[in-house]
Amino acid sequence: MSDLVEASTTTSIPKDPTSLIHPRREPFEHGLLPIPKLIFTDPTQTLIPLKQKLIEQSSPGHRVGSSAISEAFQISIDHARLVLDTLGSILHSDSDPLVKANPDEIDAVGADIHDLVLFLYIQSYKRLLPRTHKDSAAVADVWPSTSAFDGYLSALSPLQLVRSNSRRFVPSQADEEAHQLSYLQKHLANILSLLAEPVEGEGEESLVLTMDRFEHLGFLIQFGDKGSEESNLSQSAPFFANSDPDMPAVPVPAAQVHDWILQNIASTLEHISERNNMKDNGPSNASDPDVAMTDACASSVKASTNTRGPSFIEGISKTSIVKQASDLKGSSVKVLNCHDSVIYVLAPLRYATIYGCSDATIVIGAVGKAVRVEHCERVHVITASKRVCIANCRECVFFLGVNQRPLMVGDNHKLQVAPYNTFYSQLEEHMSQVGIEATINRWDEPLALGVVDPHDSLSHPAGVSDAQAESATRIDPDQFTNFLIPRWFGGESPGSTKDNPFPLPDPYLSSQSRNLKNLAEIKQQLREAPLEENRKRELSCALHVYFKDWLYGND
Repeated sequence: MSDLVEASTTTSIPKDPTSLIHPRREPFEHGLLPIPKLIFTDPTQTLIPLKQKLIEQSSPGHRVGSSAISEAFQISIDHARLVLDTLGSILHSDSDPLVKANPDEIDAVGADIHDLVLFLYIQSYKRLLPRTHKDSAAVADVWPSTSAFDGYLSALSPLQLVRSNSRRFVPSQADEEAHQLSYLQKHLANILSLLAEPVEGEGEESLVLTMDRFEHLGFLIQFGDKGSEESNLSQSAPFFANSDPDMPAVPVPAAQVHDWILQNIASTLEHISERNNMKDNGPSNASDPDVAMTDACASSVKASTNTRGPSFIEGISKTSIVKQASDLKGSSVKVLNCHDSVIYVLAPLRYATIYGCSDATIVIGAVGKAVRVEHCERVHVITASKRVCIANCRECVFFLGVNQRPLMVGDNHKLQVAPYNTFYSQLEEHMSQVGIEATINRWDEPLALGVVDPHDSLSHPAGVSDAQAESATRIDPDQFTNFLIPRWFGGESPGSTKDNPFPLPDPYLSSQSRNLKNLAEIKQQLREAPLEENRKRELSCALHVYFKDWLYGND
């Protein structure tokens, strides 16, 4: 597409850091699916004719449902519905019909074809490799050890590499952002070719973008610290900024858009490089949202200084912490490299990531878009969420209130799923804020994809790419217990939630009833035991001692 790389009118680039261009992290962090048929050697050559075919077959609004996606890309209906669900969870506009649709309306509403092709294009993205931690000896004391379950696949999987002696950690936010911008920089001409259209009568060599098509780029890029707030990308573009709202904006040459975005990307990459140089040559700033990961043995809870980035809870070891809405900046949280701890995040969120944790219990309040749990061992995760993705985990239990099928990808081992098992006073209010339906819980319908994630930049042995990820088993109802969140953790203000808002399936409800009945009988027997007062005090003290031993043993 030579016309997109020709020089065009130069536009000045803002020096104010709040006006810099940024990649939207959500598509890259929560939108990549390891479905081989959706990863193209040459995305442009594949997607342009398929896009045209879908437009010809679609409704007047250029939207398509799972049947059309299944037929066009030769994937199963389950995978096509997964595409719709995933796209709906990462779209940039909360006013899009797909985002607002009820679960039973999603197929009828469908996805906008232009958002769909951008989503499919970035399936070619390769994640930045984990980096080696600066103090691998310190990390070795708390990082999950090699498990007895490690086998041939695990030895060559992302899990084994992350847990190898090199003690790799996730990249810093700044490094990830630079990597995503570099990807967009390299592929921008192709991306624009999926949105541009020829001028009538002038052929394919003269491509333009209308303001409406330009807005679709908001799926991948944004300006300043707008975060998840609704905003129009065209307001930041000099060629659309002063358009008369009552008149259709004049289409802009694709080459001009290409040049302008590339200049903005170059400016941001230069800004990131300068900040990295400053951090390398000076003392680190603990409040900087783009700093690298803290030492694993040091407690660290920090929030981004802007609404665009997530809040971090990282490096927690052998303790309990509680975070509520007022403690968090923005609407996303990342729990990273926490061990032997209990972590409560009791807040309404859009996205949550749990990475590299072991021997911990993590309660995430209400997440309206997506939760991703990755590289964890022996962790109990309790969350109410629209959707959940579990990757490269082992010996973990997930207590879920989830509206979409839990997604299992990568090298998972010995996972269990169970219905949601807790509550706090503001839970239903938080669920309502982020759009989670308590009447829909698909906790026991996991969908397993491939063992190998083609987005991880790692090499894998021949034949492994066809293997399917291990799914999860249901926890035995007799092993199911409620998790009690202490009342003083329940919320910053009194709420109306008095019980688990997700109905329990009958076997689990029966088990719960038996446990409650047994507890009541034991209490009654203790009350009626013919003991003298001093013996009752001794019994009470013994019970307290055993309870403390149990509590510390499960800390």
